[in-house]
Amino acid sequence: MRRFDELAHELLMTPGVVRLVGIDGCGGAGKTTFAARLAQAAGDAPVVHTDDFASWEEPTQWWPRLLADVIDPLSRGEAATFRPYDWVERRRAHNVVTVAPAPIVVIEGVGAARSAWRDRLVARVWLATSRAERLRRGLERDGEHMLDFWRWWMAAEDRYVSDERPDLHADIRVSGEPSTRHDPEQEFVQIGPGVNELR
Repeated sequence: MRRFDELAHELLMTPGVVRLVGIDGCGGAGKTTFAARLAQAAGDAPVVHTDDFASWEEPTQWWPRLLADVIDPLSRGEAATFRPYDWVERRRAHNVVTVAPAPIVVIEGVGAARSAWRDRLVARVWLATSRAERLRRGLERDGEHMLDFWRWWMAAEDRYVSDERPDLHADIRVSGEPSTRHDPEQEFVQIGPGVNELR
């Protein structure tokens, strides 16, 4: 059992001006919720969602834009700017999102701990959740009519995980469906150390 505020404190103790944290996992794993709670514990840290870069045409191969628009500038202590993808209109939105440098910036979503910038993250978190539970959550949120989309999306995720193995490169592995009793607003359940667990 670990507390979000304790993790946020550990992250702030690591060297750096802008500390990038990657919250990775497959769709429906609980990444967005975890990222929001960590961001709140870190003083309302900015959160960048990979869903703003993914699209119907590029479920996982959008990463060069996130690298150029977000990772590179924030790593230099500069503001990141990008146009998020509009999933309804199926195109990039007209509005521009700006993310100012902050002590902690959370990158959340499928591909958040991709090898292209893995070494620039002060922490790589993997949300481990069963396939059945992830699909159940996805259909509960999006509707049963999205079953074909979810099958397509999960196949793309499988290729990403097989190629990149973000689960094996995680510093912290978290249960996305913990059976241990805890306060989910304040705590999370870690399921064993990663390759370079924060101390």
